[in-house]
Amino acid sequence: MTTEAVQRGSDWLNQAGLRPTRQRVALAALLVGDGKHRHFTAESLFAAAQAEGESVSLATVYNTLRAFCDVGLIQEVTVDGSRSYFDTNTHDHPHFFWEDEGHLTDAPSEELVISKLPNAPEGAEIASVDVVIRLRRK
Repeated sequence: MTTEAVQRGSDWLNQAGLRPTRQRVALAALLVGDGKHRHFTAESLFAAAQAEGESVSLATVYNTLRAFCDVGLIQEVTVDGSRSYFDTNTHDHPHFFWEDEGHLTDAPSEELVISKLPNAPEGAEIASVDVVIRLRRK
């Protein structure tokens, strides 16, 4: 891992007010160290950390991702009840889920038009709308 990636990860944590522990910095550097957004699972982040020689447990990865979500650094994208994906791009945008390969990509926001939503039930308000478009190869 480059010094620049580690610095970018540390800065990312600091801007959210998260204490930059060694493990958080290592995971943050993997996520934002190159300055690009990415989609990932806890398992894929754990594998990337292991490949870099980082000493983190899968439980630590899950706990760290929860902390990152709680402060708004990443968003969780639920594709089905059995697997969660995470995205470093926290702006509202739709996703494609590639069923055959099991991965998530951004869908073009400018092509999505939602013309009407149902009214929220009495005593509730709509907090957000998540759009996941499932794809499979022909």
